[in-house]
Amino acid sequence: MSGFLRGVVAIYRKEMGHYLVSPVAYVVLGMFLLIGGLFYYTILTFYMERSLAASMQAMQFGAPPEVDVPSMTINSLFGVLGQVALFLLPMATMGVYAEERRRGTIELLMTSPVTDWQIVLGKYLASFSLFLILLLPTLAYHGVLFWKSEPRPPLGIMLSGYLGLLLLGGAFLALGNFISSLTESQLIAAVVTFCVALVLWIIDIAGPGAGTTIGELFQYLSVLRHYEDFARGVVDTTSLVFFGSWIALGLFLTLRSLDSMRWRRA
Repeated sequence: MSGFLRGVVAIYRKEMGHYLVSPVAYVVLGMFLLIGGLFYYTILTFYMERSLAASMQAMQFGAPPEVDVPSMTINSLFGVLGQVALFLLPMATMGVYAEERRRGTIELLMTSPVTDWQIVLGKYLASFSLFLILLLPTLAYHGVLFWKSEPRPPLGIMLSGYLGLLLLGGAFLALGNFISSLTESQLIAAVVTFCVALVLWIIDIAGPGAGTTIGELFQYLSVLRHYEDFARGVVDTTSLVFFGSWIALGLFLTLRSLDSMRWRRA
């Protein structure tokens, strides 16, 4: 293993150890699973009732039922999980740098034999691993659909939905890491991260009222617009570039933030 990777792994292990003993991580995990499970049950029940009503109507009038319960459940569920991530991920990133700045341990970290890039990547990968841990139990929702539903749910939509959810979470985490590096207050970091993410989520609302060029720009910057493509089973290169660019920008800004801290302490 190269020296660079050893530094990244060292920071990653340190951050994962912090997550494992942090009550915030368990609160985020519990809330994510609770909210996701409640919405999964509600969505599945809703579409099953619609399917039953359509079947009864078909028996009465001879029309074929048109409710694809597995596909519609998966599509709606990914929409809900994206919104839950919007609300909860700022809590997961609020202390990545802010807590170290508050305690003064950021000084020790920045004088240790690791580079800024190793710090940024190690902390980001640890927060992304926490997000993966949040998502793993949601596979049980789809397992139930594969086990009980007929026809089977489309695997392609499920895979593209998870890809979109990972990219969405990755973008929010990169944003949260950057904002956490700017303040000593975890509360401020969480609130600002949520507000910025929310603006990016709903920015396309302002599109129709703006000019053509500005409206198109707002449409492109809308996180929701790009995420919905994945939830529908569409893997678009434009959306891949969009989320990849946000992740790269967030990591770059975090790197510059750490670099500015070194200059202020020099």
